[in-house]
Amino acid sequence: MFKKIVAGILLLWPFLAIAQTLPTPAAERMQGVEKRKGLLENSLVSKVPFKSIGPTIQSGRVDDLEVSPEDPTHFYVAYASGGLWKTENNGQSFDPIFDNEAVMTIGDIAVDWNPDSSVRVIWVGTGEVNSSRSSYAGAGMFRSADGGKTWEQRGLEETHHIGRVVLHPNDSNTLWVAALGHLYSPNAERGVFKTTDAGATWRKVLFVDENSGAVDLVIDPKDPNTLYAAIWHRERRAWNLMEAGAGSGIYKSTDGGETWAKVSAEGSGFPDGEGTGRIGLAIGVKDGNPLVYAILDNQNRRPKSADGKTDELTKDALRSMTKDAFLKLEKDKVKTYLSSNDFPEKYTVDKVFEMVKNGEITPLALVEYTEDANSQLFDSPVVGAEVYSSTDGGKSWKKTHDSYLDDLFYSYGYYFGQIRVAPQNADRLYVFGVPILKSEDGGQSWKSIGGDNVHADHHALWVNPKRPGHLVLGNDGGINISYDDGEHWVKCNTPAVGQFYAVAVDMAKNYNVYGGLQDNGVWTGPHSTTPSVDWHDSGKYPFKSILGGDGMQVAIDSRDNETVYTGFQFGNYFRVNRSTGESVGITPKHDLGERPFRWNWQSPIHLSQHNQDILYMGSNKLHRSMNQGQDWETISGDLTNGGVKGDVPFGTLTTIHESPKKFGLVYTGSDDGLVHVTRDGGNTWANITAGLPNGFYVSRIQASSAELGRVYVSLNGYRNDNFEAMVFASENYGETWQRLGTDLPLEPVNVVKEDPKNPNLLYLGTDHGLYVSLDRGQHFMQMNNPDSLGGLPAVSVHDLVVHPRENELLIGTHGRSLYLADVSDVQALVDSVLEKSLYSFDVPKIKFRSNWGNIRNSWSEKSPEPDVHLSVFTKTNGKLKITVQSGDLKLKTWETAVTHGLNYPEYHGEISETAVTVFAKQLNEKSKKEEKQIAMEKAKNGKYYLPKGSYKIVYEKDGKKVETKFLIE
Repeated sequence: MFKKIVAGILLLWPFLAIAQTLPTPAAERMQGVEKRKGLLENSLVSKVPFKSIGPTIQSGRVDDLEVSPEDPTHFYVAYASGGLWKTENNGQSFDPIFDNEAVMTIGDIAVDWNPDSSVRVIWVGTGEVNSSRSSYAGAGMFRSADGGKTWEQRGLEETHHIGRVVLHPNDSNTLWVAALGHLYSPNAERGVFKTTDAGATWRKVLFVDENSGAVDLVIDPKDPNTLYAAIWHRERRAWNLMEAGAGSGIYKSTDGGETWAKVSAEGSGFPDGEGTGRIGLAIGVKDGNPLVYAILDNQNRRPKSADGKTDELTKDALRSMTKDAFLKLEKDKVKTYLSSNDFPEKYTVDKVFEMVKNGEITPLALVEYTEDANSQLFDSPVVGAEVYSSTDGGKSWKKTHDSYLDDLFYSYGYYFGQIRVAPQNADRLYVFGVPILKSEDGGQSWKSIGGDNVHADHHALWVNPKRPGHLVLGNDGGINISYDDGEHWVKCNTPAVGQFYAVAVDMAKNYNVYGGLQDNGVWTGPHSTTPSVDWHDSGKYPFKSILGGDGMQVAIDSRDNETVYTGFQFGNYFRVNRSTGESVGITPKHDLGERPFRWNWQSPIHLSQHNQDILYMGSNKLHRSMNQGQDWETISGDLTNGGVKGDVPFGTLTTIHESPKKFGLVYTGSDDGLVHVTRDGGNTWANITAGLPNGFYVSRIQASSAELGRVYVSLNGYRNDNFEAMVFASENYGETWQRLGTDLPLEPVNVVKEDPKNPNLLYLGTDHGLYVSLDRGQHFMQMNNPDSLGGLPAVSVHDLVVHPRENELLIGTHGRSLYLADVSDVQALVDSVLEKSLYSFDVPKIKFRSNWGNIRNSWSEKSPEPDVHLSVFTKTNGKLKITVQSGDLKLKTWETAVTHGLNYPEYHGEISETAVTVFAKQLNEKSKKEEKQIAMEKAKNGKYYLPKGSYKIVYEKDGKKVETKFLIE
């Protein structure tokens, strides 16, 4: 026992050294949800209108879907971080129905499709189960008894990630849940849970250990007392993913989940032991008997002979090769090795032979040059995906195929692990990975059924039990539907559910927005975009892809608005010309004889505001190019605590920012919690981490544009299952720090930004929304409100940027694409305004249109009207009286309810009919000199509208009166 304890401590030692904190308890997180509601109720900016600008076409990761067996045009789609959506027209349109709950991340859903039920009961198991870098923790089970109109939390908050929800076919109060548990820490709240009272109480009926949770669960279609559960041993840390272990296996219950027995033990024919990874399950019926299928991510290494590359120069051979032996190698073999391992062009075969001959390097250096954290994923091939079947209830298992299922899981089996069987034909199977494969012979042979408009990385599939060949498929690119078993597909991507990592803007007249997305590359489009299907007619989608991969950070040269710096995961960056489409790789390369640079999944870049030929890029060191990425110099040593052994790059830079006020004043932050500054362009560096919490991911650093020594930093504990909101400021270049946002709820912070015009105004993006502070972080209030105009739901906000000319805030969300909000009124909330009980803002001028109120034709339902942007600040709730006047003549008066803070009353330029005669006379008096009469004509919709001219808006509340002017040109 003592040896086991010591071994456990040694295994956890890197984790303990990096961040000595315990996971945040679920009870505290749920209290944070209530705190979030308070920050919304007391917010002065909750009514600021938001606009979704898309894009929609590339969609986002689908985790699950549930389709009505009676009416397949009605189905629900659960997105990994974009919430739950409903369609009743076969995917032509969708409505979100889970936007106001504690979390938006979903692992699995279940729907009671009982045709005799008068209400539709929906269960949501929150917390994505795919264990990726942005698989957010859920808050347990949620239930709706009215088709998604209202929800209640139903326990299991501490499970974090739920793999499957299974309903009893005959008892609506009984269900089972496969809970995977915490992603970044061990915990006991994982395994299989059962309720017999609709979630009022739960019992844990299957538990293996604190690192092994239930990832899948199926019920025998012929016997609801028989269930099979897939247990998965996985341990994720910031530096390593252990995606297999002895805790993995298949368990069976024959008494409704009360007791369980392992049916994949040694001797069963199913792999058992340390290499057993994620497992997916399915049950079909063949010849009246259950046929159980399992897909396994087998992490055991392949025999070396299986590679069949005996004639190639290998890393293993180079590790022990002598100098003399190397110099006798055929140059073609060395050339192939250099090419296949992406050595820079300067290292020609002759150059490498010369370096070895002169003793500058050893043959081992050719291996070390390539050995970053990712090399473990690719250099040692694992067995990978395997499909097994059992015809005797799990007593014995047989692999269905002889050869390897290559090019399915690649090295990311933890991300997939799903299998389906056709209800009408138990020999027809579907397995998901990067492609989706189908077998017609019980898994002996396979073929891909993806199409030109089908994205990669598949996670959900519904097979119609009544119509063979009808499939509804969910993947990282949204929803596809097929009616011919995958021969042809249609795409159903109208929801804006893109998972953005970063957002940026250019300075074009009709400026463009740019952003990098998880698994969907880098896109750009005009900020004025409104998501619609109008582009189907023109064939011109407003957003365009400019790079593939997992899209990351973006910087745009504002001198031409065409030169874009962007990239994909692990530091693969490019300089892209938008006009020509030319793309040039710019990632700095280490020299032969040096260890590779360590690049974060989201490697940071920064384009200098002082000279836009100057680009910074961060690995574990800071690199600077003075000529647009053509040449690089490394201007720092290692700015991290050093690498940690594992298969995920760690000890990497995560954020860079140069002071807008001084060239060469640069700050960096790392994933292992270090913050550094140089005040002289990299000649000297200071570690300014003292005073900050130890070892947390530095999600953003922001040098102030108002004060030279002021800097903001946010830390993120997501990778430690710590959900504190950590934001700090320094007034002396980081020599001392002050904690900000002590009133924030327990939500990891992704970004902090200072407003470019009001230095007291800070914007903050967390895993659950958008917050602002009007006093430099002493107090925060929530800005996103799903119920306000446009509505920004409680989605993860990964990046923010304020357009310096247009005063518009662009919000990059990880689950609901991009939003835009005009924040000019928020910028104006300075102390002198906040002290007033009533304050009116300028009304932007509008251009007169003669078609106001005139329906285009007899079939149009809505006539065009002007949108007069009224905005007013009030200290208290109540009734606001609004009057539109021409001089002293009152043209329209009405009252509206307002709340404390900013309010935006609707007004569409109409005039009260009682004021028309007097107003027309007044206008004619003014126009006598021009010898023409003005007639006020009623529009076809029965309203009168303001003509060209200057007007004023008068606001009255609680005895106070303010006014502002506006112009119609």
